[in-house]
Order: sequence, then structure tokens, then C-alpha cells
Amino acid sequence: MTMHQLPHRDVVHLADIHPRQRVFSVWERYRHRQAHWFVECIAEFMGVFFYVYAGVGSTAGFVIGSIADESISSLQTIGFAYAFGILFALITCAATSGGHFNPAVTICHVVLRGFPIKKACRYIFFQILGAFVSALLIYAQWRDSIVATEAALHAAGKWDAIMFTPQGLAGIFALYSPVGLNLGQAFLNEFVCDFLIAIIIWACIDPTNFLVPPAAGPWVVALAYTMCIWGYSPNGLSTNAARDVGTRLAAIALWGTRANGGPYAAIAALTNIPATLLGACFYEFILADSARVVTPGHVDYLVAHTAHEEHGGVSAHGTTLPDSRAHQQGSSSPKYDEKADVVALERV
Repeated sequence: MTMHQLPHRDVVHLADIHPRQRVFSVWERYRHRQAHWFVECIAEFMGVFFYVYAGVGSTAGFVIGSIADESISSLQTIGFAYAFGILFALITCAATSGGHFNPAVTICHVVLRGFPIKKACRYIFFQILGAFVSALLIYAQWRDSIVATEAALHAAGKWDAIMFTPQGLAGIFALYSPVGLNLGQAFLNEFVCDFLIAIIIWACIDPTNFLVPPAAGPWVVALAYTMCIWGYSPNGLSTNAARDVGTRLAAIALWGTRANGGPYAAIAALTNIPATLLGACFYEFILADSARVVTPGHVDYLVAHTAHEEHGGVSAHGTTLPDSRAHQQGSSSPKYDEKADVVALERV
């Protein structure tokens, strides 16, 4: 998509009114052409980092407080923490990478929107890495309380019984099956929640949806996750393979292979992928309609992102864009134009 294919809008680039220092201008030119893929991956890393740092940090207070019989956090607090983590991740990082922050969302874009497979592999790696680093940092910040609580569990003879359960210290980071919950029920709980979240995400990135302008999308997605956390996390809920795998690896690094979670780990890590893909397909086949009118807010969004790409001289893949004369001669844009065609909310 090029500027001449969109309704006329006067655009003002930040560089036109507030030129940056030379070192930043030089870096931006280099970033647009050689380092674009790395910057996008760092944005995915930071997005998952925000999401995990907020939610797991609140979970740490809940678990430690429950063991110590003190009211430090609650399920409601955890739900809000994840919501704000998702919100801050999208507001901060989505404009750079497209805001996937979830391997399942990235895979959906590979299948449904032609997202490059090589780029998807990079995204998924950095998403998991973001969760892993975030979990280790949370441990470092809570270390004294965790060590003291673990010592108390050993002294009370409860370490073996609860350490690797949702109520145990390892449960701050890794997800474990609640006591008494069979794997079939755990799968159903995870699948239904992820399916519904995917539908809501796709509704938010639908450019014909007048009820969700681009600026409202992050809030709606954050509330969707909060709804599922409040209602269904007591039955075991992951919703994001990066959050599950990254933090589980951190738990294994801290406490060894006993923290792996057993068969439930596969349900927590993998169920969200087919569920999210099915939810996205459901929206595309049943609820989406290309005959609808694109909303003014989304048109403005597309104009702004297309102008950014053409001003920077690169596409979302980092390839050099044709100049304006080539556009006027009918040159086509790349098949997948992430920052122009995908509303900034392809996320979590």
C-alpha cells in the first residue's frame, strides 16, 4: 500500500518540526535499512517483558502472602496487573514490531496474513527470551522473601507437598495443574479462553470495526485477558506460550527439572496455539466482511504508517521502497506490509 492509494491526508513528520541530534538521525537511517529486524525483535522482547513483569510480580506477592498467611495480593490484583502489563506493552512497543507478544498471534499472522516464516521464528525466540529474563529479574527483586519463605516451608515439612504446585514458590513463575484437576478439563479451560481472546483480538485489529478505534484496542485486549484471569485462572490458565515457556525455563534454572510441570506443561504451552488460530479463523470466516467501510480512525492510522515507511525509505521487511515516481508508474508494494496493513494491535 502506498500513499497515493489512500485518501489525501496532510502528514507532519516529527523530524520536520523537531529534528533529532545527529547521532540519533544516523542511527535511524542505519536502523531502517540494516538493523530493522533486530529493533523489531527487541520490541517483541520488551512487550512480553512488560506483560510478564507486571503479572508474575503480582503473583509473587499473592503466593508468598498466602504461604505466610498475609494479605499481600489477590486474584483481582493479579488480573489488573496483567491488564496493565499488556496495556503498557502495546502502548510502548506495538508501533515498532506490530505488537504480537504471543507466539500464537505470530503463527496466526503467518497462516492468515503472509507474515514471513523467518521473521516469525525470530519473534517467537525473542518473545520467550523476554519472559525468561523478566522472570529472573522478578526473582532477583523478590529473592529475600522467596528464600525466607522456602526456608519456612522446609522447617514446616511442607516443601515437597506444595513447592511445585500453583500454591508453591515455583508456582510464582511456572504454571502447574491445580490439585485434583484432570488434564482434559485443563485443556478445555485453556482452549475456550484462548479461543475467545483470539476473537476479541481480531475484532480489535479489524479496520472496519467502528466500536474499537485504534487507540481503544489495547484497552479492550487487556480487559479480555483480565476477564479470563478473574474467571478461569483458578482452573489453570496460560493464554500465552511465551509467558509459559519462558517462565517455566526460569523456574527450571532456579529449582531444577522438578519444576518442569509434567504433562500439564504441554497443555499450558501448546493449547493456546491451535485455539488462537481457530479463533482467528472463526473471525475471518464468520465475522469479518471486506465490503464494510474502513473507519476514519483506521484510515488515519494507515496513512500515518504508510507515510512513515515511505519517509524512512524501507518497508516492514527492511527492503528499500520504490520512490514516489515508481509509485505513480504503478509499482506494487510488498505482499505483507505489517505496519500499514496490520493495525498496531496484533498482540498478546
